Amino acid sequence: MERDVLRRKFSAEFKAEAVRLAEKSGVAMNTVATELGIHDSVLRRWIRESHSGVAKKPVSQQDMDLAKEVARLRRENAQLKMERDIVKKALGYFAKDPQ
Repeated sequence: MERDVLRRKFSAEFKAEAVRLAEKSGVAMNTVATELGIHDSVLRRWIRESHSGVAKKPVSQQDMDLAKEVARLRRENAQLKMERDIVKKALGYFAKDPQ
């Protein structure tokens, strides 16, 4: 009988934070892994990779530029959403019949 196992993928940020928690929190590695919803062997492998430098990739200037652009666009998007919500509220206020 074969089991269909879906392999989950985790971001580099999640892995780095998990390694940081396991090393700095003073809590047992098994506990950290359980709280994060991963198996302790996965966390051990991430720790081993972080110490050996396998998971680290050199960041190019283009990647840094793209990350800055994404951050700028997210700030702009949040600002536009806030402005849209203000206009919606004002429209609702002025649309009421003052009787």
